[in-house]
Amino acid sequence: MAQDPQQALYDFKPQHDFFVGIDSDGCVFNSMEVKHNDCFSVNVVKHFGLAAISRQVHQAWDFVNLYSTMRGTNRFKALLLVFDYLREMSLVQKMGLEIPKLSYLREWTETETKLGNPALQDAIDKTTGERHDELSQVMQWSLGVNENVAEIVYNLPPFPGVREALQRLQGKADVIVVSATPDEALKREWDEHNIDQYVALIAGQEMGTKTEHLTITTKDKYAENRVLMIGDSPGDLKAGRSVDALFFPVNPGAEDTSWAHFLDEGIDRFFSEQYAGSYEDELLKKYQELLPDTPPW
Repeated sequence: MAQDPQQALYDFKPQHDFFVGIDSDGCVFNSMEVKHNDCFSVNVVKHFGLAAISRQVHQAWDFVNLYSTMRGTNRFKALLLVFDYLREMSLVQKMGLEIPKLSYLREWTETETKLGNPALQDAIDKTTGERHDELSQVMQWSLGVNENVAEIVYNLPPFPGVREALQRLQGKADVIVVSATPDEALKREWDEHNIDQYVALIAGQEMGTKTEHLTITTKDKYAENRVLMIGDSPGDLKAGRSVDALFFPVNPGAEDTSWAHFLDEGIDRFFSEQYAGSYEDELLKKYQELLPDTPPW
């Protein structure tokens, strides 16, 4: 029997008094645009036969995954959201185009927490008929995305300031990667730029949700205000808050400025325990102004 991927989280033991969880896509690497534009939405068009509304697919996909409060959503949940938006678009309605309901996928995302390809394959293996066919089609899309990511997303260095920040956290904080990206892509990207040496653990979608990553590794292990989550999506903030962590936002579109600010002030405030309160509130206020929750169309 294969080992539970979450075992690595349970095996994690604190080595320092402080803990930092860091998201990867859009936070450490400028990979959001290229992954979503050149890997995700093109495969939606391809695998669901939506060439007639390619522009609308890209528009809806980008809104959900890059330019809204939904930024950072798991890929399978994002697919459902995008299809829901497409169904509402007047042009799509005028064309009489049938957008898949994906009701079996929706049911699966509501009951499964390890929302990655292995768990999806497990669900496919245990079913037949329409459910099997629908989930298999989604799997082909997901595999297509991964294939394109492996082909296209390389030679993509971390944002300026990331390596220095990781170096400054060394010896003072336990650092882990907290991400909804598949493990394989995460390990490849962190290893390619030799920054995996600075983290104790790389946790991707196969290890569960970001909330699970943080809960298992930090609960009852660190003092108040000594756990920090660094991320670029509302999902990162929500996961951090679920374990009463502090949050440092990497602002979409101003990532290098955000990392410079973390190096100049954020990191020292965190270690001197002067982070919580008005300083964090001001950072969050600026961040939340950047992401709308209603689409522009």
